[in-house]
Amino acid sequence: MMIDGILLRSAALSDAEPLAAAYRRNREHLRPWEPDRPESFFTGAGQLDRLRSTLADRDAGRVLPWVMEETTSGRLVGTITLNSIALGPFRSATLGYWVDAGCTGRGVASGAVEEMCRVARDELGLHRVEAGTLLDNVASQRVLTKCGFEPYGVAPRYLHINGEWRDHRLFQRILHDGN
Repeated sequence: MMIDGILLRSAALSDAEPLAAAYRRNREHLRPWEPDRPESFFTGAGQLDRLRSTLADRDAGRVLPWVMEETTSGRLVGTITLNSIALGPFRSATLGYWVDAGCTGRGVASGAVEEMCRVARDELGLHRVEAGTLLDNVASQRVLTKCGFEPYGVAPRYLHINGEWRDHRLFQRILHDGN
């Protein structure tokens, strides 16, 4: 799928170096929203290790990782992932995403979230997708609300982000109310 010159596609091992470059380029942009990362995270080798693990989880049906690729430059400018995919009676997953500082405000995140929800519903048969944001991450909350997510609570000290345990606002989107 294309969104304003950005291609959404499945992550691949060959994305290791481009992902490392994207994370280095966006290190300060992402710092307020991300966990502390070891230096190895920002290297091609670190991303290759991460991708190997993530793609093994994908092959086991637990994760659906995508990257966002700028078609004019070939640069990776974000990721979006369905994590903790649960089937059976729960049929739910957790959504995580980030977009390059140079691509914000263009609808890229909203388009990616909409597409991932479509895939979750139509291809994976999920009933629900959830996401969490830091309480002060208004931009991400706007994306989720625009895409039909509803807030359903606050999780105190939910994730260790930027050096401390942070509260998160939790959102969910019910993908269908049928059977």
